[in-house]
Amino acid sequence: MNDLSLSPQFADELIATEARYGAKNYKPLDVVLTRGEGVYVWDVSGRRYLDCLSAYSAVNQGHCHPKILKAMVEQAGRLTLTSRAFRNDQLAPFYEELCALTGSHKALPMNSGAEAVESALKIARKWAYQVKGVADDQAEIIVCSGNFHGRTIAIVGFSSDPASRDGFGPFPPGFRMVPYGDADALEAAITPNTAAFLVEPIQGEAGVILPPPGYLARARELCSANNVLLILDEIQTGLGRTGKLLAEEHEGVEADLTLIGKALSGGFYPVSAVLSNAEAMSVLHPGEHGSTFGGNPLACAVARAALRVLTEEGMIDNAARVGERLKASLASVATDAVKEVRGRGLMLAVELHPEAGGARRVCETLQDRGLLAKETHDHTIRIAPPLILTDDQADWIAEQFAIALP
Repeated sequence: MNDLSLSPQFADELIATEARYGAKNYKPLDVVLTRGEGVYVWDVSGRRYLDCLSAYSAVNQGHCHPKILKAMVEQAGRLTLTSRAFRNDQLAPFYEELCALTGSHKALPMNSGAEAVESALKIARKWAYQVKGVADDQAEIIVCSGNFHGRTIAIVGFSSDPASRDGFGPFPPGFRMVPYGDADALEAAITPNTAAFLVEPIQGEAGVILPPPGYLARARELCSANNVLLILDEIQTGLGRTGKLLAEEHEGVEADLTLIGKALSGGFYPVSAVLSNAEAMSVLHPGEHGSTFGGNPLACAVARAALRVLTEEGMIDNAARVGERLKASLASVATDAVKEVRGRGLMLAVELHPEAGGARRVCETLQDRGLLAKETHDHTIRIAPPLILTDDQADWIAEQFAIALP
């Protein structure tokens, strides 16, 4: 770096340029990052921070994992994109390894998490018409209040968050909302036209909200009894984040469609997938759904490496063990301003009482102390460091919260 890039003025200039030319659809903390390694990131002034967001769980394996980087560089030097008009030598092994790891019958590769959700919605509707026998254009999909599944028009149309929804209508019909965690409400909402129930095992954007014990198992029973597809959005909760490969494993549930993304590439490249049983995926035929970049050789090579390091390096078990330690440590330093410390594995949250002054101020204090976390819904701080977090690093995080909490 030159002398200018190491000065605070350089960060200010970058922030000002971003504000001048960029759409103002985010409100990030004013830290400008330039490098990452493991659980740490560095800003343009050379200051190090412990990353407690992991790019919303896209960097479960840690920043710039060398084995994923190697796979990406090697594949980028051979072949990056063919489209699905032709076959490539990375797609078949990606399918095989992903299905073997997750116990799935079929996989549909896409790019973003929102694309995976949209793909699942299309599959569920087509399944309802072709297999279940729902009348044309009458299929309904049940969703939950507080959900976050992406930013497309269809998805924000069934959001209960005014900031995500207001001003973007009209929205596509065919969705019915029930309270999250209420199995009785789900049962009452199911009709002969119900195609699917779409739900997050833990609601991430809502503030790491856990449903009551047994909720997912009961949802599975209701869906099976009523010939309804269970779709689990594991884009944030999946791939080790909660201390299991998939969060559905905590209740021994198998979804008909499971959606993964984010950490599927270890943060190197947009990769997502719909995992399915054979029956649900069988409704798709050539020409009915696709993506220019979905299943490209670079994405497949990166995802294969990301899955290998996640499993071979013990990151999932580490998330379970260190997550319990961190959760207990955060609870032990909680002040009267803290309403609740909750979560599972390394998907945790500290919620403040509304009168405590807001979570943003706590995040800014943590930033000053070398820890990056992000608020959600004003009063909640999400804590989701990479799954390679050590005991000492977990203890250090709790020490910073002890100082930063009001």
